[in-house]
Amino acid sequence: METKNATAKKSTANKSAKNTSKSKTSSSKTAAKKDAAKDLKDLFEDSLKDIYWAEKALSKALPKMQKNATDPKLKKAIGDHLEETKEQITRLEGCFKSLKKKAQAKKCDAMQGLLDEGKSIMEETEPGAVRDAGIIAAAQKVEHYEIATYGTLAAYAKILKEKDCLKYLTDTLDEEKNCNNLLTKIADTNLNSKAMK
Repeated sequence: METKNATAKKSTANKSAKNTSKSKTSSSKTAAKKDAAKDLKDLFEDSLKDIYWAEKALSKALPKMQKNATDPKLKKAIGDHLEETKEQITRLEGCFKSLKKKAQAKKCDAMQGLLDEGKSIMEETEPGAVRDAGIIAAAQKVEHYEIATYGTLAAYAKILKEKDCLKYLTDTLDEEKNCNNLLTKIADTNLNSKAMK
């Protein structure tokens, strides 16, 4: 009996030591990469590269979502947003041009994750109302990410006095908000109820 207690105490002590070690590691500072942003302008430009990649990736994913949707309003909303997304890519290119920078994409891990999740949702749902509800959920996650990103970029552009970029970014921000509101409306008007059956 004493041996079991001693072993249990030792195991608890080892776990405690491991947890202490983990907490020290997770709270330590992250070393900056060689090409890390040094000021707000660098961060702004890096973030533009990120969302430029994200929009291009989204423009390839939206036709697949539209093809898998069955609700006519949802299919139309996705198709309309695909056209908006193409225009948003053009606006981002205009933003790079106004900064006298070459339009450059940098892989956006967040968007890649959201698009992968959207693909999984389509694979894991039966075609029809259930898949449509899943597509709306996936699309709204993308919209919320874009709303957060464009809102932040617009705030940076304002501080940096990049008026052309600010206009491009706020135009896109308004479109993302409108798309999100439309998706909510489509889900609320009968689609989610159909998915219950």
